[in-house]
Amino acid sequence: MTPPYGLQGRAAVVTGATRGIGHAVARELAAAGALVCVTARDAEEVRRTAAELGGVGLAGSVADPEHPRAVADLALREFGRIDVIVNNAATNQPYGPLMDVDPLAWREAFSVNVEAPLRLVQCAWHAWMREHGGAVVNVCTEGATHVGPRIGAYGTSKAALLHLTRQLAGELGPRVRVNSVSPGLIRTEMARFVWEPGEEEVAAALPLGRIGEPEDVARAVVWLASDAAEWITGADLLVDGGTRVRAAGTATGYAIHERLRSRGTATS
Repeated sequence: MTPPYGLQGRAAVVTGATRGIGHAVARELAAAGALVCVTARDAEEVRRTAAELGGVGLAGSVADPEHPRAVADLALREFGRIDVIVNNAATNQPYGPLMDVDPLAWREAFSVNVEAPLRLVQCAWHAWMREHGGAVVNVCTEGATHVGPRIGAYGTSKAALLHLTRQLAGELGPRVRVNSVSPGLIRTEMARFVWEPGEEEVAAALPLGRIGEPEDVARAVVWLASDAAEWITGADLLVDGGTRVRAAGTATGYAIHERLRSRGTATS
């Protein structure tokens, strides 16, 4: 059976690819026929994921200014091309009121969530995409366009990523399409403190009646990266289970915000 979406033989780079959404994206890209280069901080997990997908990988932090260049060089050396970039790696730190945020932690959030995606796109552009074209998908968040308790740094940095997506779409067209996917609450380790325990209560407040799975986001990412979305750029695709339209169907409060208020810490 021919893999869907026309990604056969194309090369993709996925950051934060050893768990959660990034891992699901890398799997879906490989299933669609793409050659996959993965990166994350844990070297053993990178090796395991690369072997699982029949691809290559490089361990490191996207916050390291040299890491995006090294990843792009690896993909180009091993695959001879870079057709797809998926900027998924992110941090939800610092967590808490903005008046208490440490300036260094604030800068780290922007380094990981905004600067690193730009650097990787720059590297891919100069190495391959400027001449041959390609697609970029940034993993943003449903919360990038509104506020919430204790997640001001995360939300602000993701709002910047959303604007960066649109800016790059305007600058890099027609050769390169740049879009984003904005997930709602997804069943990942990064979000575990929100949905566990009491997942049923959170899910009941959503029109589609469940929290999201990494695969829900991955399918959207792969579609945007594929030829099926060839006339789409500068777009943000919501994958949120109806989070933004929940008020039309329920009179209860927003359970996710209540959980954010009640928790003093979060993990990246």
